[in-house]
Parts: sequence; C-alpha cells; structure tokens
Amino acid sequence: MLQEKYMRQAIELAKKGTGWVSPNPLVGAVIVKEGSIIGSGYHERYGELHAERNALAHCIESPAGATMYVTLEPCCHTGKQPPCTEAIIEHGIRKVVIGSRDPNPLVAGKGVQILREHGIEVVEDFLREECDVLNPIFFHYIQTKQPYVAMKTAMTLDGKIATYTGASKWVTGEEARLQVQKLRHQYRGIMVGVGTVLADNPSLTCRIDGGRNPMRIICDTHLQTPLDANVTDTSQAPTILATCNTNEADWQPYLLKKCQILIVEEQRGHLDLQDLVEKLGKMKIDSVLLEGGGTLNDAALQAEIVQKYYAYIAPKIFGGKDAKTPVEGCGVAMPDEAVRLCNVKMEQIGTDYRLEGDVAYVHRDC
Repeated sequence: MLQEKYMRQAIELAKKGTGWVSPNPLVGAVIVKEGSIIGSGYHERYGELHAERNALAHCIESPAGATMYVTLEPCCHTGKQPPCTEAIIEHGIRKVVIGSRDPNPLVAGKGVQILREHGIEVVEDFLREECDVLNPIFFHYIQTKQPYVAMKTAMTLDGKIATYTGASKWVTGEEARLQVQKLRHQYRGIMVGVGTVLADNPSLTCRIDGGRNPMRIICDTHLQTPLDANVTDTSQAPTILATCNTNEADWQPYLLKKCQILIVEEQRGHLDLQDLVEKLGKMKIDSVLLEGGGTLNDAALQAEIVQKYYAYIAPKIFGGKDAKTPVEGCGVAMPDEAVRLCNVKMEQIGTDYRLEGDVAYVHRDC
C-alpha cells in the first residue's frame, strides 16, 4: 500500500534526528502529489526547522493540492519555530495524514482542529503504533516534566557485572560496546554514582564519529568526586554534580572547573532521586541513560524513576558469591514483588545478546 510506504519513509527520516532534537520529538514528513514524492524532510536539530517546514522547503514543485504524511500531529504554537499548521495552510496542502497524536497541551488535537477549520482533510492514527515507537522519551517528558530514564547494564550469563576482584573490562564484546555508545548519543544525559567514578574513573562520553556527548550527571551525596577525575574535565562534555552538600566553600574547586552543582534533597542519607529527576526536568534534560553500579540501580528502581531497561548479556560465567551484580540492595522478599519488563525484545549483537523492555512496577500493569 503506497500510503504505508510514504509514512514509513517519514518514520525513517524522523530517526535521523536521534540525539539532536531533544527535548523536541523526532518527526519526519513526506509530501506526495499525483503519486510522486515532491518533498521530504525531518526535524534535524533543536531550534531548526520542524519536519513539515523542512519538507515544504525541499519541494521540487508547488505543494498546492498535495498530501503530507507526517509522523506527529503538526504543531500550532510558536516556540523556537512558528506553527507548522500555518505553513501547511499557506502552501495549499490538501490532505494531511498523521501518525502519532501530540500529548503536548499546547497542541493535543488543536493542530488537527485548525487544519480542518481551513478545509484540509485530516487522517489521524495512521500507522500510529509504528510512529509512537519514535517518541517514548518525548511523550514521557512532555506529560510528566521529568526525564525518561533508561537503565543499562552489561553482565554475564550468571548476572555478574565484574569478577570477585572487581575487574570488569570487558564483560561484553566490541559490538555490544558500540551499541552502548549509540545509546549515549541518543540520551541527553548519562548518570552514574560517585562510587563508579572512584572505581573506574570513566569519561562518560560518546565515542562514535559525529556523536553527541551526553550531559554527565554524577550522584555524589557528600561531594567526593576527585578534582582530577575525567568527569571534571568539562572541555569534553558538561558535568552536573548532584549533591546534598550545601557548603559553598566545597563547591568552589568544582565551579572553577566549570562543573555545575545541583543541590538535591536528602533522603535517608542519600540523594532523593525523585527530587533529582524533577530538577533535571526543569533543566530541559528530557532523557537519562543510567549506567550506575548496583547500589544506584537499586535506588533508582526503589524510587521508580526508571522507564526502560537495556541488559547486555555475555555468554560467560564469572561465578563468585562476592562478585558484583547489576542491582544490589536487599531485593524483594517474594517473586510476585519483582519489577517486571514488558514489551520485551531480544537480539544478538556479535557474541552477546541485548534484552530490552519497558519497566513495570508491582502496582502498574504492563
């Protein structure tokens, strides 16, 4: 079916904006006239043209009377760019086929209403499930004002993230590690605990050509990050030190290195992670890749701030009762209290496997 072909082309275009448009959504658009594609485009960078205006700008002939296929309801408000509904009306588009509905209160059906009021035929929910897959981050952020948090772990078949000596390089192979770099490009922030900084001294940058470095977020309750740690080198990427330490004298050495200090509420001697994600959301950080150790991972699940889980599993067995696991803490008392994964997918990556799914807590259905 040609209509499906056009929308799927718009979906593929939208994906090209991955890592660059946050906190905006990924959107692609294709314009068809008399059975031929005359223009296409996608939202390429935050602050730049939206997909609809980009597609109109690349038309090879007049789009008057054409049909536009767009993966998300066109916006009808002024932000970094003027409303896309205005451009659609001004260029004489006859019909608009829409994939996802926009939950942004500034849009949320208003874009469709405006188009119809101007005599434009609108088809909604076309390949909606496929279009919705593009924007779980945007949908979560726009509705909760908090970042979409994805937990990533790399472990052996027996659930170890390191040997009993603490050695962890490398649990998984090169192909799996490349996939993780792509996740770092995709997510706006990357979060670890100070324990990881002290043990591994990671840089937490995106090591792929043309990739975007995430904002580094260090959960450091008492402000113990070494001043010579790689994450304090803000020439590579910005760093936020989330802490409960309110002593401004302790902040100064980090501020001189251009690190940001973010004061977070304390809860039982540790950072209140719910307070942290609320504050990150206000900073327009729409997504966070959590690459923490077992203690931070447990705290994040306990606080119910995690929406997605990526598990990279190597067909190896480390063994060892003292070898570290991805999630520590006390654990659950009964199997039916477990955090579950829904919409699970699994694929082989090189010699390893990646399992991913949406996180469902005990009181929530899949």
